[in-house]
Amino acid sequence: MKLNALGSRLPRLTFWRGLLFALWILGAYVAVIRFTKGLGAVTNLRDDFPWGLWIGFDVLCGVALAAGGFTVAALVYIFDAGKKYHAIVRPTILTAFLGYLLVIVALLFDLGRPWNIWHPIIMWNPHSVMFEVGWCVMLYTAVLALEFSPVVFEKFRWRWPLRVMRSLTIVLVVAGVLLSTLHQSSLGSLYLIVPQKMHPLWYSPLLPLLFFISAVGVGLAMTIFESFLSHRAFRKELELDVLTGLARGVILVEVIYLTVRFLDMAGRGTLSFAFHPTREAGLFWAEIFLMSVVPIVIYSVPKFVVHRTWLFWGAVSTVVGLVMNRLNVSITSLEGWGGAYFPKWQEIVVTAALVATGFAVFEWVARNFPIFPREETAEEAALAGEKPAYA
Repeated sequence: MKLNALGSRLPRLTFWRGLLFALWILGAYVAVIRFTKGLGAVTNLRDDFPWGLWIGFDVLCGVALAAGGFTVAALVYIFDAGKKYHAIVRPTILTAFLGYLLVIVALLFDLGRPWNIWHPIIMWNPHSVMFEVGWCVMLYTAVLALEFSPVVFEKFRWRWPLRVMRSLTIVLVVAGVLLSTLHQSSLGSLYLIVPQKMHPLWYSPLLPLLFFISAVGVGLAMTIFESFLSHRAFRKELELDVLTGLARGVILVEVIYLTVRFLDMAGRGTLSFAFHPTREAGLFWAEIFLMSVVPIVIYSVPKFVVHRTWLFWGAVSTVVGLVMNRLNVSITSLEGWGGAYFPKWQEIVVTAALVATGFAVFEWVARNFPIFPREETAEEAALAGEKPAYA
């Protein structure tokens, strides 16, 4: 650390901080162009291909990768999975909260008229899937803010609000699970209206169910992924049995996902497309192996599932496979009808800046707020009303 003229500390410039600042500068430049000259100036979107990277990755992937929030909360508070999992609640809630905030920012970039984003609040259209998604995202973001608020109250020692929010924990968790289930599946429902335009490998009347199942699996994998990064960045280490328990959950969910998907394809006669020598077939098998097969194999081998490095790479494979799946559904499957699409560098910069911002904010919050478990002092126990900090 260095001191400036006022004597305050300046963060040491590292490669990652330099990259972050560069992305912020480029992102700000792109934002000015986008909001002054429109989508056409910074994207390769067209009338026949109106949804690209900002929907396929920033929204579809962003929402799915934030699924650890409701998955882990349900595991701990509804299914009563044991006290050992309490340690992962706050980091996953923080990740989900940041994820949804960044999804909202991404929507502001993608919407043709972002200043009208408030319209669904008063202009109701209950027959629209997008209306339901919009309301669920708004409400679940509010729920995540409330679920995260005890961290802020503990930091500033606000006794009464802390006790009130802890008394509402179960209500918030149930509301979060309900809202997440609705909009995770509804994101898949968005594509049910274009069956004739999507490639047979990705269109399915079960898309809502497949979106939900895959979100649950990647939510568990993201928790393992976060644990590894937290250990590297903050030296905060979770017990190995916590990570192996999550890995077993990934196996179960991915087996269910593969069973549902392949039975559905076989029943509708579309499985044969996976064996054609096409680019689409290659991308299909890539997502299947990365999202499901690789983590199932890694986490089924006893010597791998108790090794942190293998746990991490199994989680990485699941996350990358999920990203491929959402991009295949939103982009690859529609290219046969709308023509080829590849994002402009401006689209990639905005996406990279949002992801980098998420990492940066997580780091700042983790360093300044009680996110990770620690031994509770008598004073803190009294502040919490004689309840353990992670109950």
